[in-house]
Amino acid sequence: QVQLVESGGGSVQPGGSLRLSCAASGFPFNTYWMTWVRQTPGKGLEWVAGISMRGDKTYYAESVQGRFAVSRTNDDDILFLEMTNLQTEDTALYYCLRPSTVSQAMGTTPPRKDEGYWGQGTQVTVSS
Repeated sequence: QVQLVESGGGSVQPGGSLRLSCAASGFPFNTYWMTWVRQTPGKGLEWVAGISMRGDKTYYAESVQGRFAVSRTNDDDILFLEMTNLQTEDTALYYCLRPSTVSQAMGTTPPRKDEGYWGQGTQVTVSS
């Protein structure tokens, strides 16, 4: 069955960096667009970034543009999110998502917990 396992979260100070990973299994990884989504109690679900099947197209939320970079290695079925210059507002539970549609991957359709396949999430906390 489809499995997505995130890792790499943790606590950092503002300005710090983290690299999240998502190990995928149970499906042909190189034939699906993939997405990172984050969730906070106050703001709910927020689409963060999306990447095409081959990794040649990437899309970012305005709030993370220029600071985050999404990538993938199809040889190993792993999705990454490199996060730099982290700010307190980046504090959230970060999910790896195999979305139901390409529009969800690109951020033009909002993510929904009852659509697609989700990992268990990895917590990122940014505080001084």
